[in-house]
Amino acid sequence: MTKGVRAMGGIRTTGAAVSATLAAVGALHAVWAVTLWPLRTPEEFADTVVGAGEGVPRASACVAVAGLLGTAAYLVGAEAGVLPGVGPRVLRRAGVRTVAAVMLARGLGGPVLFGRVSERSDRFRRLNVRYYSPLCTALGAGAAVVAGAGAGRRPQ
Repeated sequence: MTKGVRAMGGIRTTGAAVSATLAAVGALHAVWAVTLWPLRTPEEFADTVVGAGEGVPRASACVAVAGLLGTAAYLVGAEAGVLPGVGPRVLRRAGVRTVAAVMLARGLGGPVLFGRVSERSDRFRRLNVRYYSPLCTALGAGAAVVAGAGAGRRPQ
């Protein structure tokens, strides 16, 4: 097996992992449009997920975020060759680059935006540093790897 073929296998694996994770997080946001699961009260949800306020975001906001994450999952998966590509490749590639940029900005900027001086709850800030920002950074880095490899280099 050549080095390029092995690298493409790594791109497919990375793309599959990033795509699946984005889809799972998107599904969780869709669930939040109708229920607080796995949390119990609106206050606990606000403290854990939003970090401010006393309740949950509107269902339409949860559905919008779920749709964006689903779209991001598709774009990364299609660019990595694990999902069928629909539409112009140049748009998919631009989409993956956008996913990478947004996720990296959220991941790297999260500790700054939601740091000690923010009006977010202590619980949210702690979860953000431990889980939310690192996950976004990893997803952004994975999407950047997929975008950097480009669909044009993978075997058809």
